[in-house]
Order: sequence, then C-alpha cells, then structure tokens
Amino acid sequence: MELVGRRAEREVVGQLLAGARAGCSAALVVRGEAGIGKTALLGHVRGTAVSAGFRVEHAVGAESEAQFAFSGLHQLCAPLLDRVGALPEPQQAALGVAFGLRGGAVPDRFLVGLAVLHLLAEIAEEDPLLCLVDDAQWLDQASAQVLAFVARRVGAERLALLFAVRDPEGDEVSPFSGISELRLDRLGETDAWALLTATSRVPLDEVVRARIVAEARGNPLALLELPRSAQPAHLAGGFELPDGPDVPRRVEDSFQHRSGSLPAETQLLLLVAAAEPTGEAEVFWRAAERLGIGREAAAPAEIAGLLEIDIRVRFRHPLVRSAVYQAATPPDRRRAHGALAEATDPQVDPDRRAWHRARAVLGVDEEAAAALERSAGRAQARGGVAAAGAYLQHAAELTPEPATRARRALEAAYAKHEAGASAVALELLAIAAAGPLDALQHARLELLRAQIAFHLTRDSTVPGMLLDAAKMLAPLDPALSRETYLHALDAAVINGEGDAVQIARAALAAPPAETPARPVDLLLDGLAEALTGGYAAGAPGLRRALEAFRDAPLTKPEQDRRSDHWLWLAARNAVAVFDDGLLSTLASRNVQLARQAGGLATLPAALSFLSITSVLMGELARADELATEATTITLATGGVRLRHAHVILSAWRGDSAGTTALDATIAEDVAYPDEGTEILLARYAVAVLHNGLGDYPAAREAAARLCGSRELSLSSAGLPELVEACVRAGRPEEAAAAAEELSSRADAAGTPWALGLAARSRALIGTGPTAEDDYREAIEELTNSRMAAHLARTHLVYGEWLRREGRRQDARDQLRTAHDQLTRMGAAAFAARAARELRATGEHPRSRTAQPTDALTAQELHIARLVATGATSREVGAQLFLSPRTIEAHLRNIFRKLGITSRRQLRELRLP
Repeated sequence: MELVGRRAEREVVGQLLAGARAGCSAALVVRGEAGIGKTALLGHVRGTAVSAGFRVEHAVGAESEAQFAFSGLHQLCAPLLDRVGALPEPQQAALGVAFGLRGGAVPDRFLVGLAVLHLLAEIAEEDPLLCLVDDAQWLDQASAQVLAFVARRVGAERLALLFAVRDPEGDEVSPFSGISELRLDRLGETDAWALLTATSRVPLDEVVRARIVAEARGNPLALLELPRSAQPAHLAGGFELPDGPDVPRRVEDSFQHRSGSLPAETQLLLLVAAAEPTGEAEVFWRAAERLGIGREAAAPAEIAGLLEIDIRVRFRHPLVRSAVYQAATPPDRRRAHGALAEATDPQVDPDRRAWHRARAVLGVDEEAAAALERSAGRAQARGGVAAAGAYLQHAAELTPEPATRARRALEAAYAKHEAGASAVALELLAIAAAGPLDALQHARLELLRAQIAFHLTRDSTVPGMLLDAAKMLAPLDPALSRETYLHALDAAVINGEGDAVQIARAALAAPPAETPARPVDLLLDGLAEALTGGYAAGAPGLRRALEAFRDAPLTKPEQDRRSDHWLWLAARNAVAVFDDGLLSTLASRNVQLARQAGGLATLPAALSFLSITSVLMGELARADELATEATTITLATGGVRLRHAHVILSAWRGDSAGTTALDATIAEDVAYPDEGTEILLARYAVAVLHNGLGDYPAAREAAARLCGSRELSLSSAGLPELVEACVRAGRPEEAAAAAEELSSRADAAGTPWALGLAARSRALIGTGPTAEDDYREAIEELTNSRMAAHLARTHLVYGEWLRREGRRQDARDQLRTAHDQLTRMGAAAFAARAARELRATGEHPRSRTAQPTDALTAQELHIARLVATGATSREVGAQLFLSPRTIEAHLRNIFRKLGITSRRQLRELRLP
C-alpha cells in the first residue's frame, strides 16, 4: 500500500529513528482502524531504517496465537538469543524458562521484561536497533505485557520500538496505553482521489471513481481493494451506494469474494495458511500434502495477490487471514486443523499440535482435552497463566465426563482470574458449579468466587464469603483455610467493616495450626487475639509472628514460600506494636524479596511501604527516592498507581497543596471504601500535615477517624497525632483518653519507640516537674530508637513547653536542636514551627545551607547513592529495572550537576 497523504506521519517516525540513532531511545504506538495503513507505514519505516544502518527485528501478532505464552516475544527475540549470555544469570534463566528452553521456577513477568530490555540494549550497542510489532493487539498477553514494559523503560539506548495496534473494541483496555501514540486517521478526499488514481489497474469513470471514494470513506486499503472486488459492469458506471457495512467489514468482504472465486483446492490451501499463523512454510506444505493438495494449488492465490510463499507464508494483509478463516465452513476448518496437527512435530511443538488437534474435534474428545491440559501445565511453568487459562477452558469444553469437566473448568477459572480475566473466570465457575465436585473442589470454588468479588467490588459481603470458604476448607486443607481466615480478616479491616471481630473469633475457634506453626499462622493468631481480647492480649503473639517472619530464611522450598505473600501485612503490624527494628527489617526484606524475584507486580507496594518507614525514620529524601521508584515501575507496568507514600511524604514535608490534592484524589476514588485502609492512610497524612501547620482542629478531626479503626497499625500511628491535636485544640479530656490508650499500648509493646511516644503524650497533657520528666524520658527513649522524625518533634514540643514556662535559654537549646533536625530531614512545616518559637525567644534560626545534591531529582539521587556504594551500571540497572546505558546517561547528568567527573569523586561526597 502506498503512503499517499502520510507526510506528517512519516516525519514523526523519522524523528523516532533519528532519536534512536542519537542514543535517545523511544517507543511509539501507531493506532488506527483496520486497513488504515499501519502495516504500510511499518514497511516504510523498515526500509528507511535499513538504509540508515539499523538492525531491524520484526514480529506479527496473530489472533489464533494468543494462547501460546510468549510466542510473540519469542518471534521478536529468537534472532537475538545468541547474545543472551551477556545477561545476568537470573535474567538468562527467566528468558530460558519463558521460551521453554530450560526448566525452572515460573519467572516473574517483569523479570522477563527486564531481561528483554537488557538484551535489546546489548544488541543496540553494536548497531541501532528497530523493533517492529505489527498487529500488536493480537499478541499473547504475556508478550504484550513484557513489550509494553520494555517500551516504558527505554531511555538512552540506540533503540526504537514501533507497535501497530488496531483500535480496541468496546471498553477493551490496551496494554500499550500510556505509550506515545501516532493515530492514523482516514485520508482526506484529495489524498483519497490521488491514491485511487495512482493504483487503479483499469480506467474508471468519474462517477465510479467518486462513488469508490465515498464508499471507502478515506480508508486506504478500501480504496485499493474495492475496485478489485467490483464487477466490471459496476466499474463501467453504477457502483454500490455508500450505505453498506463499515469499511473494515467491506474490505474483508472483498477479500472473501476474491478468495471465494479461486479453485476449491486453492481455497482449502488458503484456509490452512489462515489456521497456522506462524507462517512456517515447512509445516504448511506438510499439512497440504496430508490433504492431498499439490504445491501448484498456491499459484492462483499468489496471482490474486492474497498470499506470498517463500521460506514463510505471508498474507497480503491481516484482513485476508480473517476473511479466509471466517468464510470457511466448520468441516473445512476442522480438516485444516487436523492436517496441521498431523504436520506438527509432537516433540518440537506439542502445544501447537494439541491446539490444532482440539480445533479438529467435533463434539467432545477426552484425548484432545487431556493433551490441552498437559499444554496448560507447560504454559504455567513458563509463566503463561493466560495461555494456561485458554488451554484449560477449551479442555473443559471438550471433556465428556462431568466430574473431569468440572475440575478443568475450576482450574481454568483460577488461571483466568490470575491473568486478569475475572469475568470469564466467573463464567467458568458456573460450569464448574454444575459439578459434580468433591468437598475440596467446592470449597476452592467458593474461595475463588470470594476472591473475584473482592478484586472487582470490595463489596461488604466479601469478608463473609471468605469466612465461609475458610470454614469449608478447615477439615480439607488446614493451611489454605488459615490463610483464607487471614484474608477474610484483612478484607474486613480494609473495608472498614464491623465483622472483623466475628471473623477473628471464628479464626480462633478453627483447628489449630500444624506444628511447627508457620509465620502466617502466628500472624493470624496474633491479629485475632488483638481484635477479640484487646491490644495487650494480642501484642505478644503479634511480636512472635513478626519475629518468625524476620527469622525465616530468604531462600526456602517452594511449598514454604506462601508465607512470603503475607510479609507486607507483617511489616504493617510492626507499626502496630511500635517495633522500629522489626519494621525496618521486614519492610526492607519485603523489597529485597520482590527485587530478587523480579516481582514488579508486588515491588511498588513494597517500595511504598519502605518509603513510609523511611519518613518515620526521618529519611525524607530516601523516602522520596523509594516513592518515585514505585511510581516509575507502576507506570512502566501499567499497574494501579499507589499514592499513599506520596501523600504521607507530602504531609511530613508540610506541602499543604500537594497533600490536599492527593487526599482529594484518594477520597474521590470509588474503589476505596469510606472507612477502608486507603482512606485512613490519607487521614493520617492530613493529621500530620495540620499538626505541622498548626491547624489543630483539622488535625484532630483526621486523627480521630484513625484511632477508631480496627486496623492496629493505623490506630497506633494515629494516637500520638490525636493527643497533640487535642491538647492544642483545647480538648483536654479527649487528649487524656488518647494518651491513656497510648500508654497502655506502650506498656504492652515495651519498645523505646512506644515508650517515647507515650511519655511525650503524657508530657503534653501534664504540668510542672512531672511534665518535664516525661519530656526528658521521651527524648531518652526515642534517642534509642530509629524514629528520628518523632525524636525531632519531641524536641520541638519540649522547647515550646519550656518557652511557655519562661525558660528561654533551655527552650532555645531544644528548639535549636529541633529546627536543625527537622530542617535537615526536610520536614518543612514542623521546622517552621520551631523557627517561629526560636524567634519568640529572641534567637534567629539558621537558614539551611544549599547543597549541590539539591539539584538532583529523586531518581538521580537514588542512582548516585547506589553508585557511591561501588555498584556497577549493570548492577544499578538490574535493581532499578533500567538498562546500563540509561544508568550511564543519568550519571552524566549527576556528574554535571555535582561538578564532578568520576565515580571516585561521587563516593567521596557525603550524600544526604
């Protein structure tokens, strides 16, 4: 197809290539309706790139390939695998398992993405590299997610990625959303006339030409194909009026008309090609031979411009493939798939053989269904959960025996839900529910139904559904039952529902954990005890659980790894028991495990929690780096953006506008229940912000909501904020009640963090020498903890109290310490409070001295810290999911901003 009228589009892709050649890699999605010219534009880009010295690799999505995990990615990367040895071993292993080249644990989807990113960057070091992916909307889910991840992470490589994507149907969400787009619109009338004139093979009457232009509606492929499919009489004058189906369907109809006029053997040969989208000529000809079709039968299709055959079989346009396949009769389709199954080597490609074999079946067939189930197992071993779901769904449809059909439908539902197709999973659950199911299968069905409901709606009935599933599982799978109780308990807390205590009682009445108890079992017991018997009753058990998580080995057998899924909840409850040592260890361990596994789906949440932990420790710059990394990865993977770390960081910094905006965004999100954890985390941020700014009534209102929560970590964090706000807002009774509760928790926790905050709260409501003793105790205890932010705030409130007692010199010492610490950590609002108090004592606070590192972005500071430890660019890139060349580009900016020229000088700097 000629690129008439596409000058602007050619300029855009030309800029893309120029940027890649200069080391500014980029990705672009070319989007538009079928036949609009996406493939033609990619062909133009390929020719331009080859002329400019680029290496070009190409892949094409195919609708019937969607069930083969990583098939599209393998198509693109297969010619590059001779360089895989340059990658770190974990990345080599991930690619090997994903492509079925070696055995091993299922790789995280985004670790595969990191491996592909580094592989492409390695190739681009030699020559600039262009990767073209046509019909990307038909890539298998695993390939699409990985390539979208890579597209969002490219930086300083000599690399360009170009995806052609058809417009989505309905509410379908593309994995490539968020990547820069070039939309191909329909041609204007002038360009449409020019294209039709340039490509017409026969003279056309003016009235016919006008009607073709009107019928094509600016679609280039339609302008080329409609004249070919029209009858000669129509071309002589009297073409159809432009009131038929939409343009892509019209073009598809024209392809069907052209193929339908070919000899019967040629039509069947076209159908074989349409049913086998890999384009492997050897398999194609073997299948033709089994159908008794000679090679000469291909000639009419080639002459008609529908097919090209050399070492590969290629259709002129994807619409030809779909037109041929849709026009075929079901018996012919089964014949074609049967021949392809026989032609596919069962040792080399058993999954494709199984798929074709299944498509050749009329009715049910246990042998074909069993082969699909085996393919599902292989797909899951490669991390292709979406492919496994597709295999199992088809296997269930082909299964003659009801119990086996129900079992396969249940397993398909689990796979579909894990792959994000929860609506399809619910349909499969309905098939499974028809049974018969044994007791364990029925319990697992109810568990999945509850998990899908929690995922889709966060409905108030979900905790009860999970509780029912936990009870059903108790005599059948005690370990899974206890995890389900914990899920139910956490769901009730997250939703802010009142049935958390009921669920806790049920969990305590359930069969006890096996001996020795797993960390997750201890966590369930500790939380249940705290909810039913009070904080003091549950705190010892919670501490034992957290210590068990801390002491568990980082590497453990596969069957023991399920506890790691609850590490985030364990870390959160370290706040509940005020244990800063466990908090630091568990939050860091959570990030470490996610990094080791390449778990980009879980890493952002782990980084966000470690960011919040860093805030409490007074490391606000570090917290900013972690929150920024979490957001960057979320944007790269297309996940749900987490805002909690950012809103809490903004609050401690005293950023009123930023905190208010983030709080409003969270409050307006309908996915968050009004009393749920997400809303309450934002309330904590608002309480801190207004305590810093001195708006104590607003701080009190926010903190009071926190302290009424059954979520222990939030209520524990809210109590000291509520005490300070109530004291300053003139509500002594409320302040005393909150201080009493905090002291009770501190006695049960017994940590310096807890005892320090309790002493500070008593001091705030106290008077005279007793208050001063409490302030000094608070400073002593908090000095022995990691909670530097709270220590600095304690110096502040002690200094404020001393000034009001008329002890100016003593007040200056405390306020100066507070101002220095708060300024250094970046807690601007609290630092401003200290500055005002210092001025009231007659002392002018020192201004913060500007540092060279102030010019660095959070990401640049993060990279600088890592490089300063001696890490190589490759090691830093592996940790931050960036290529080494991108790290080097950041380093050049860092060196320029800091006025240095080497890594050695960077190591000698004192980074904040």
